[in-house]
Amino acid sequence: MLDERSKLLLKALVERYIADGQPIGSRTLSKASGLELSPATIRNVMSDLEELGLIVSPHTSAGRIPTARGYRLFVDTMLTVHPSQYGSHSLAPDQPQKVMSNAANLLSNLSQFVGVVIAPKRTSVFRHIEFLRLSERRVLVIIVSPDGDVQNRVIFTEMDYSQSQLVEAANFLNSHYVGMDIDNVRERLQGEVESLRSEIATLMQAAVTVSSEAITESQDEVIISGERNLLSVSDFSSDMGHLRRAFELFEQKAQLMRLMDIAGQAEGVRIFIGGESQVVPFEDLSIVTSPYEVDGKVVGTLGVIGPTRMAYDRMIQIVDITSKLVSNALSHHK
Repeated sequence: MLDERSKLLLKALVERYIADGQPIGSRTLSKASGLELSPATIRNVMSDLEELGLIVSPHTSAGRIPTARGYRLFVDTMLTVHPSQYGSHSLAPDQPQKVMSNAANLLSNLSQFVGVVIAPKRTSVFRHIEFLRLSERRVLVIIVSPDGDVQNRVIFTEMDYSQSQLVEAANFLNSHYVGMDIDNVRERLQGEVESLRSEIATLMQAAVTVSSEAITESQDEVIISGERNLLSVSDFSSDMGHLRRAFELFEQKAQLMRLMDIAGQAEGVRIFIGGESQVVPFEDLSIVTSPYEVDGKVVGTLGVIGPTRMAYDRMIQIVDITSKLVSNALSHHK
């Protein structure tokens, strides 16, 4: 257990290192902490903090920097988050994919790091379907999902359909199958082929298949914005190995998905500090996340990825306000 003096010195060291990016020596720490302590006393406290694994001396430097464990103690017990300064920002209600993209950009722009949004998994259900004859044996299928996302697909048919036949087929699908899962629609159609004219049944089967594909393809599960921001972060630009590992995480979206899924299981903002567990296997990266909701139900996760040396208080504000903005935009888009 740390005494108050040790806590104050650790807090001052972490804050100063986040601000300056340079290892902190005893003289600098004495000024930053505001405590009237002798350099020898501060060195003794720093030595104790180092033994506890909270700070470390990099290379041959006389100064110290926080470890993952030190950052964790800082964010859990010492971090002060002031009222948000980002209340003037907004996200307009729009199609979900557009809201997600705008949110990732907002996270990136405000943090100057990388913004990540995990889109909600959508079921293959349609709210409305229309057919439009383009030319002989070419039909445009317009699919509207329950959340208002519109997808268009062109299908090539074995026979030429008149527009009245296309309207008949669309009306049948809209009156009998709206809100049903596409797989269930496909099964039901197979059972009702006998009662439908064969040419209409064939068109419907083709439309159901292309609808399923369209809804699935439209799901960009991981939306990432601002990767290039890391090029201007000194922690990465000075070490290509760090930069390479960060970009590998963005390319291997499955690992990012697993991480964000874990984050989505908790309420509110969570902070994952690189190196403290296998959750974030990169020592030089930290992730600040929050779930977002639609009509009070958690449907996805968003966050900021940046160096472990980040202003956690600001990142918490940015992620928290963006989560609320996304929840509001999606809940009001009907």
